[in-house]
Amino acid sequence: MRKFSNAAVCALVVSMAMAVVGCGQVNGLKAKMAFREANGLYRSQDYRAALAAYEESIELDPSLTDAYFFLANSADNLYRAVRQGEPENDALLTTAVENYEKASDLATQPNIKKLALEYLVSAYNSPDKMNDPGMAEPLVLRMIEMDPEEMENYFALAKIYEDFGDYERAEGMLVRAQEVQPDQPTVYMQLAGYYNRAGDFEKTIEALQQRAAIEPNNPEAYYTIATYYWDKAYRDFRLQDADKKELVQTGVDMVDKAISIKEDYDEALVYKNLLLRLQANLETDRSKQLALLKEADELRDRAEALRKMKSAAGAPAAGE
Repeated sequence: MRKFSNAAVCALVVSMAMAVVGCGQVNGLKAKMAFREANGLYRSQDYRAALAAYEESIELDPSLTDAYFFLANSADNLYRAVRQGEPENDALLTTAVENYEKASDLATQPNIKKLALEYLVSAYNSPDKMNDPGMAEPLVLRMIEMDPEEMENYFALAKIYEDFGDYERAEGMLVRAQEVQPDQPTVYMQLAGYYNRAGDFEKTIEALQQRAAIEPNNPEAYYTIATYYWDKAYRDFRLQDADKKELVQTGVDMVDKAISIKEDYDEALVYKNLLLRLQANLETDRSKQLALLKEADELRDRAEALRKMKSAAGAPAAGE
């Protein structure tokens, strides 16, 4: 799931408060005052006081259903994973979950409903919180129904299935994401990661090649493929030398594509250096071996020079 931004949530509470007060949705002066006070306390990150103020505002005016989210999030911010098992601390998490659920069902603003579901999934799916991914599954399915174009939800559900050992459904969810957005590079990176963890090298490469096909001018797409070829040739001791040579050569071809697109791609130069050293180890002809090692040294030095130049200029190195 995506990471949450406190600043974004605070901005939401400001806009929500203005809309509620302006439209007269809060019944009664006391409810308005409690709600306004709660929003101010929330923005100043006084979550304990905000929690009490939100509870008061909802008690005074039950129609303030959007406030359930901020009540929940106040409790969530007060919860400390390092104090898990302490009754008072655990009660905060229970309060958070219960009110996220209410907000996901009752909130009037769609963006608040969506946020409530995201935080609720995070609470159930976190080992530091509820640690109950089974409860997260129907919530993520609901989020997919609400926004079928949001890829992060497919990825999150695939991860839940994978963690459960339900690999067929995990793969199926990623394939479904691919069907929804076939031109989205991150879908193929997620598929590649899944197949790599499953030990399926051919499908891993297939997914990476599909990613490169939709990003033909992105050097990182080819560089990434090259790193997988190097890793396979270097780490799989079951391979025969002939197979390793073929893998290394394909890796070199891929990294050459990356460098042809971006000549100063220092990460790609480093990996070509590594591939050539591996190729030299597999070479029986001494003169060819020395030539490969010489080229590898030159690439290593060139990559280091580029890094130093970029560091001096204050620019991040390629791939960082």
